[in-house]
Amino acid sequence: QVQLVESGGGLVQAGGSLRLSCAASGRTFSSYVMGWFRQAPGKEREFVATISWSGGSTYYATSVKGRFTISRDNAKNTVYLQMNSLKPDDTAKYYCAARSKAYLSLSSTEYSYWGQGTQVTVSS
Repeated sequence: QVQLVESGGGLVQAGGSLRLSCAASGRTFSSYVMGWFRQAPGKEREFVATISWSGGSTYYATSVKGRFTISRDNAKNTVYLQMNSLKPDDTAKYYCAARSKAYLSLSSTEYSYWGQGTQVTVSS
C-alpha cells in the first residue's frame, strides 16, 4: 500500500509556472506507475500525465503536452509535475495517483491510490 501527499499548488498569473510534488510512503514506490489528474469545479476528473516506474515512459493529455513535464525521483519517493505557460483553464485541484500495474493508464479508475489534492489557481 502507498500513501500520497501532494504539495506545491497555489495562485499564479497566466503564463507563470508551478511545480507540484507528490511524496509517497512505502518501500515499493519504484514499482508503481504514477499519474497526475485534475478536477475543476463542476467538471469530471481528467487525466493530465503519467509516468512509468522507471521514468522512461511518459504520456500527456493533449491540453498540457509541451507545457507540463512529469518526472520522478525513486530515491526520494517523489513524483513531480512541472507546469509552465499556465492558463486560466488549468485552474483545478490536482491529484497524484498510483497504480501497481506495469503499463501506463489514462483512466482514473485504474489507479488504486490517491492523494488529497493540491489547488492550482491561474489568474488571467
